[in-house]
Amino acid sequence: MSRLSSLRLPRGVARPGYDRGGKSVGIVHFGLGAFTRAHQAWYTDRAMDLHGGDWMITGVSMRSPEVGEQLNPQDGLYTLAERSGDGTHLRLIGSVAQVLLAGADRAAIVDHLAAPGTHIVSFTVTEKGYCRSPDGRLDHALAARGFYPLLAAGMERRRQAGLPGLTLMSCDNLADNGHQLRGLLREDLAARDPALLDWFEAYCTTPSSMVDRIVPATTAQDRSQIETMTGLRDDGAVVTEPFSQWVIEDAFAGPRPAWDQVGAQIVSDVAPYESAKLRMLNGAHSALAYLGLEHGHAFVHEAIADPALRPLIHRLMVDEAAPTIQTGSGQDLHAYAEALLRRFANPALNHRLIQIAMDGSQKIPQRWLATLAANQQAGRTSPAILTALGAWLRHVRGDVRPVDDPLAGELAVVWAAQGEEGVLQAVLGKGGLLPSDWCPDVTYAHLPRLGEALA
Repeated sequence: MSRLSSLRLPRGVARPGYDRGGKSVGIVHFGLGAFTRAHQAWYTDRAMDLHGGDWMITGVSMRSPEVGEQLNPQDGLYTLAERSGDGTHLRLIGSVAQVLLAGADRAAIVDHLAAPGTHIVSFTVTEKGYCRSPDGRLDHALAARGFYPLLAAGMERRRQAGLPGLTLMSCDNLADNGHQLRGLLREDLAARDPALLDWFEAYCTTPSSMVDRIVPATTAQDRSQIETMTGLRDDGAVVTEPFSQWVIEDAFAGPRPAWDQVGAQIVSDVAPYESAKLRMLNGAHSALAYLGLEHGHAFVHEAIADPALRPLIHRLMVDEAAPTIQTGSGQDLHAYAEALLRRFANPALNHRLIQIAMDGSQKIPQRWLATLAANQQAGRTSPAILTALGAWLRHVRGDVRPVDDPLAGELAVVWAAQGEEGVLQAVLGKGGLLPSDWCPDVTYAHLPRLGEALA
C-alpha cells in the first residue's frame, strides 16, 4: 500500500481545509507521543481549520526516533481514529510540521525555539521527564539530559535578539503543573545564568492546564484496520475515544490558537478540574491497572467489567477522592464519576493495563497519596486506595512481571531489605523513597484486600 497522502484518502475521512504549505510553525512541543497527537494537535488542527493562524507544530522526541520515523516520511500527516460502540470515525490531522530528535537535531530545535514566529512551547514528557528528585526539586544531573538545556539555549537566543517571551505550558499529569514547571525552570536557570532567569521571570508565562482523553498505545492491528478503511498505510496513526477535555489557565505570554473556539476551556483557575482528573480519573486508572493485572486482565474495559473491581473503583472516586476536591462552578463530581465508568467500559478501546502501570512511583503521589493525606487529616478512611496501594507494592516487588519504573531497582532493594513489616514505611513513610503528607499508620500486611475494602 502507498503511504498516507491527503490527496488520496477516501471520502468520509475528515481532513484539514487549510493550506498546510502556507502555514508556519508557532508551537514547539516536547514529547510528541500518541497522547499529544490525539489531543493538542487535534485541537490545533481544528482551530487552524476554522479560525486560521500560523500554528503548525514542531515536535521534539527526547530519546526515541520512532515518532519521527513514522511521521516525517508522511510530511507530518497522520490519521486519528475515534472509536466507540457506534463505530470508528477518521480524521486526517495536518497540524504537525515535522518531528525532531533532541540529540541529533539540537541546533534545529534551538532555532525553532528562538524563531520570531514561535509563541508557545508545550510539554507531554510524562512525570519523570521533569527530572525531579524525590523532594520535588530539580535533579540537575538528570535535567542536563532533558529538555532544560535546549529550552535555555532557545530562550537565551530570544533574549539576545530582543524577541518576546514564550508561553511554556505543561500538559502532563502533575498537580499545579504550571507552577511546578515554573519552579523547576527557576532552579535550572538560576544555576545557568541569573540574567536569563530575570528575562524568564519578566517575559514568560507558565499556565497550568488539565488534559483528558484516553489514548491507548497504537497496535499493529489498529494500523491494519485503518489501512483497510483508507487504502493507505499510516505508520503514525493514533486511536482514541470520542471524549476530550482541555482546560487551560488564561495566562499566555502572547498570541495563541483559537483553542477555545473548538472546545478547550480557558479559565482563571484550573485547580478544580485538575484535582478531579488526577484523583478520580487517574487515580482510578492506576487502581484498575495494578488490581486488574493481579486478576488476570489485560485491558481497562475488562477490569472495570470485573464485579469484584467495579464497586471498588466507584468507591475510590465517589467516597474517597470526591470529598477531597473543592469543586468549581457547575462541577458535578458524581456525574463525572458515572461518565468515567462509562468511558472505562468502552469496548472499542483496548487500553492496556500494563501501559497505565508504567512509572507508578512518579504517578501515585498526585493520584493517591494526596487523597490519602486529605482524608487522613479529615479523619476519613480510604480503604479502596489502600487496597490499590497494596497491589502496587506487590507489582514493584518485581517477582510477578517486569517493572517499568525509574525507581524499580530501589523499590526491589527496599522489599528485599524490609519485607512485609517494613516496606510500606520505607517506601512511603517519613524519609522514605516517596515522602508525602500522608503518614502510613499500618504495615503492608494490614493493608485491606478487595473483600475487606468493600465490607
